Amino acid sequence: MNRQGIALDGIEDDILDILYRYIKVQSFTDTEKEKEAGKFLTDYLSGIPYFKENPEYYGIHSIHGDFNHRGVCYAFVKGQSPETVILLHHEDIVGIEDFKLLKPYAFSPDDLEKKLWDIKDSLPKEVQKDLSDKTFLFGRGSADMKGGGAIQLALLKRYSQMSDFTGNVLVIAVPDEEGISAGMRAAIELLAELKDTYGFDYKLMINSEPHQRKNVSQGILSEGSVGKMMPFIYVRGYLSHIGKVFEGFNPLNLMSEIVRRTELNMDFSDSVGNESAPPPTWLYLKDSKRHYDVSMPLSASGCFSVLTLNQTPAEVMEKVQTICTESFDTILKDMHASHERFSETAEPVIHELPWKTNVMMFEQFYREAYKKHGESFKKSFDKKLESLFLDIQSGKGNIIESNFALIEFIFDYFDDLSPRVVYGLIPPYYPGTSNYYLTDLDPAITSLSHDLNQFTEEEFGQSYTSEFFYTGISDLSYANIRDGDEILTSLQKSMPFWGEFYNIPIETIKAISMPCMNIGPWGKDFHKLTERVNKEDLYIRTPRIIDKAISLIL
Repeated sequence: MNRQGIALDGIEDDILDILYRYIKVQSFTDTEKEKEAGKFLTDYLSGIPYFKENPEYYGIHSIHGDFNHRGVCYAFVKGQSPETVILLHHEDIVGIEDFKLLKPYAFSPDDLEKKLWDIKDSLPKEVQKDLSDKTFLFGRGSADMKGGGAIQLALLKRYSQMSDFTGNVLVIAVPDEEGISAGMRAAIELLAELKDTYGFDYKLMINSEPHQRKNVSQGILSEGSVGKMMPFIYVRGYLSHIGKVFEGFNPLNLMSEIVRRTELNMDFSDSVGNESAPPPTWLYLKDSKRHYDVSMPLSASGCFSVLTLNQTPAEVMEKVQTICTESFDTILKDMHASHERFSETAEPVIHELPWKTNVMMFEQFYREAYKKHGESFKKSFDKKLESLFLDIQSGKGNIIESNFALIEFIFDYFDDLSPRVVYGLIPPYYPGTSNYYLTDLDPAITSLSHDLNQFTEEEFGQSYTSEFFYTGISDLSYANIRDGDEILTSLQKSMPFWGEFYNIPIETIKAISMPCMNIGPWGKDFHKLTERVNKEDLYIRTPRIIDKAISLIL
C-alpha cells in the first residue's frame, strides 16, 4: 500500500472512535476535570504499538506551579530527518450552562441530536436545516476543538505505522486555551526541550481550530492568528452625599465617557491588506458599592478586549491614555458648566471645583507609592499579589477582580485622595502573528495555501481561500513573535500580574520560532448549545488536507 493509503484509508472510523471518546471527557477549562483529558490521551497513545516500543516519544509535560496540576500532552513519530511539523490543539472546553435540561446529553452526540430534534422548532432555521440534513455532528467540544484533535491523533497513529516516514510529526495537546493559555505557554518550553534533545528543526505549526464559512462551498486556511489584549481602566472618584454633588466626583460619570469613546471604536481596529481586526468591546464593568446608601461610589473599574493584527501593547496603551485624558477633560468641562448654572440660582458650598485631569499607567502609579513608602510597600504588595494569585488558582477569585484589588491596595498608600484614572493590561496577552510578517520563508511554506487550494479543488471540487489571520483567537499566537523586547517592556510597565504569576517566554518563542497555519474542520456555534462540526469536513476533507500539507513540507 502506498503512503497515502496507509495514512488515509478508513481514517474516518478512527476519527469517529477517538472523537466520541474524547468528547465524553468533561475537560472544563481551569478545573480538576481538565486533567482527565491528559489521562485519556496518554491511555490512547499507550495502546498504539509504536508508542509501546518507544515510550519516551510521548508523555505529559507538567505546567510549573499549576494549582490544578495540569500538563501538556505530547507525542511524536520520529522519522529519518530533523524536519518537523507540529500539530497543535487544545483539550479544554467551555461550560454547558446554556444546555439547561439537556446538560446530561452535552457529551453524547447521538443522544444530543435526538434531544435537539425534539425541540427543533424553537431553534434557529439554520440549526433546523443541519439537523434535518444530518450533515453536522453536535456536542460540546465537537468543533471547539476536539474534532480537530481527533483528526490529529488519527493521523499520528497512521504515521506511526509507516516504516520509512520522512521527518517528524509532533502532536501537542494543551489545556487552558479558553483561559490564559497556561498550557501553550508551557508548551513553548517543552518544544525547546524537544528541539535540544532530538534535534528537531521546526518547519510549521498546524493548529486545527474550526473555521466558519461565509460561502458553504469554500473553506478557509489561516496563515496566522489575531492578537488580543485586555486594557483595564480604574477610575477613582471622590465621595460626597448626593445632595452635595459638587463636593464630590462621581467615577461613573467619567467611566461612562471612557466606555462610550472606546466601545466599537474603529481607531483600535488595525488592518493588513483587506483584513481588519474587529473593533473593541467591553467585557466587564463595575462600581465599588456593595450596598445602597446616598453617597456616590468611590470607584468604578472595567476592562475591554482589543483584537490586533499589527499593533503593539505600547501603541494600544497610548490610545487608551489619550481617550482617558480627553474623557477626563470633557467631564471636568461639563461639571464646571453645570456648577456655573447651579450657582446662578443657588449658593453652593464649593465655589470652585478643585478637580484636575489625572491619568497614569500602572507603572507610574506603582512607582508613586514605592517612592513614598519604599521597600515596606514593595514587600506588602508582593505579599498581596501572592495571596490574590493563590485565590485565583484555587477558584476563590478571578484574575479581573484580583487585578482591581491590587489597584485598590496601592491606593491605601496614597495621601492624595483626588480623582484619577489608572490604566494598564490584564492577562492574557496574545501577540498577533502571521506568515505575512516572516521573511526568508521556505518556498514550500510560501506556496502552501495555493498548493492546498489546488489540491482541494482537484480532490473535492471545493476551493479553500486563505487569510492572514484567524480571528477566533488561538494558541498559534505563540508560534513566533515580532518586537519581543518591546512587547516585554510594555507588559512589564502596564500589567500588575506580570512576573512570577503571569509571563510569556518571549526568548524561548524566539528560539523555536516557526511559520504557522490553521487547518481545521468547518464548524458552527462555538461555545453554544448548538455547537457542531461538519461531518464531511471532519472525516474526509480536513484529514486529507492536513496530510497533504505535511507531505508538502516534509
